Amino acid sequence: MRCVSERFDFTGDELAPAYRAAVDAIEAGDLVVLPTDTVYGIAADAFKADAVQRLLDAKGRGRDMPPPVLISVVESLDALATDVPDDGRTLCQEFWPGPLTVICHAQTSLMWDLGETKGTVALRVPDHENTRELLSRTGPLAVSSANKSGRPAALDVYDAEEQLEDTVAVYLDGGTATGGQPSTIVDITGDTPHVVRLGALSLEQLRAVVPGVTSYLDDDKPDEEPEEKQDEEPEAKAEEPEAKAEEPEAKAEEPEAKADEPEAKADEPEAKADEPEATPDETDEKPTEEPVAASNEQDDDKPPSPAKDDEKPSEPDDVRPAD
Repeated sequence: MRCVSERFDFTGDELAPAYRAAVDAIEAGDLVVLPTDTVYGIAADAFKADAVQRLLDAKGRGRDMPPPVLISVVESLDALATDVPDDGRTLCQEFWPGPLTVICHAQTSLMWDLGETKGTVALRVPDHENTRELLSRTGPLAVSSANKSGRPAALDVYDAEEQLEDTVAVYLDGGTATGGQPSTIVDITGDTPHVVRLGALSLEQLRAVVPGVTSYLDDDKPDEEPEEKQDEEPEAKAEEPEAKAEEPEAKAEEPEAKADEPEAKADEPEAKADEPEATPDETDEKPTEEPVAASNEQDDDKPPSPAKDDEKPSEPDDVRPAD
């Protein structure tokens, strides 16, 4: 759906025109771009399936990547989610408003269609006063980062306009987003909160409040330690054969000195003078074989190349696209 876009100043004290235009657009099922404490977001009425689909179409995403839902206050958590564990609730109370998105079991009585959510919903209270005021007037909004899929999230309204053009009815200009990083996403559908994407909040910050928080990064630690040991130990051992390989060469030189002695003696039979020459030949052959074997051993002992950073589990942007 194409519409005539309007841009409104969303700073200062004269916000009435911006609020009115945004509320009217949401009620009409249109899209609104608004600032948050992380990046700019594109918003639709969470309870209008066609509006949510319009949001996904504007970004170029499918229903397999449902948008999170922004709410204005922490108290709305229980109205939209169920079976919230104590640790998950503690995180919400500590970091809301703020850059924390939590994946919860959705209330089954809610009449909404956000996409293929598998009975869950991702919730967040943004730390942006004007946006929270708008949310208090519109109710929960489905909000994803204001950008085309695969492109960086917009940090100002002009970047959002350039990417989304007239798929959006109202653009709210709140200046440059000060956060710049997306929110951290934590799955609280189980007994233990589990980080599925790190963002503006670090794992250390979360664990300072709930020490039992787990992370997708934890799964990599057991694999990294053996690799580091393999890298250090075999390489040190591999150098030893090279040092040994040099020793026979030094020995090989000794017979050469002895071979010169018969030349100093006058008129000794040539046959005897030739005998020492056999000795250096034999010693030359033995060390030649040993270094070759050592070299082969060294190649066989080399550990596999350590895993590259991009082989580690990814962001789970695919798990839950969020602002």
